[in-house]
Amino acid sequence: MTDENKNESEVETQDIQEKYDELLEELALKEEELKEVKEDLEKQKAETQEYTSLSQRLQADFENFKKITDKRNQELVKFANENIITKFLDCYEDLGRTLEIENDENLKEGVELIYNKFKDVLTKEGIEEIPTKGEKFDLNKHEAMMVQESDDVENNYIIDELMKGYMYKDKVLKYSKVIVCKK
Repeated sequence: MTDENKNESEVETQDIQEKYDELLEELALKEEELKEVKEDLEKQKAETQEYTSLSQRLQADFENFKKITDKRNQELVKFANENIITKFLDCYEDLGRTLEIENDENLKEGVELIYNKFKDVLTKEGIEEIPTKGEKFDLNKHEAMMVQESDDVENNYIIDELMKGYMYKDKVLKYSKVIVCKK
């Protein structure tokens, strides 16, 4: 071989060696990048697992909270009238004692006492009688059972009350049944 061919061959070998070394360096860099990407992926998998676990715990906690709240609400509804029933028990016992009285005058006083106790309990709980006699007829509070003419009462005003009506706070529990003046 000639020197020139030798030199060309050596140059080619050297070029190939340089390219090979560059490729090895590039491969090492790519392997390092791949290692970092794998580490990041593992971290993200761990985070995802942690978030999934947290989500499942939160969902279980929420379900437990709902069950506890539902149970508490059911108990509130179940015993909502306990306070007023306790108040009425006193009136009920008084009525029983009144029925044992043999003297008519004492019986009337006992019944009046019980009536007033019932009225006090209802008033304290927010129950009010709907005013009727002499009031203007109101469809939202009164139910006209009859209409009559009257010289003493203005048109559309109530002449008489047939049955009392009651309101609980702002809601009508029972409409007053009335006689209304129509001219």
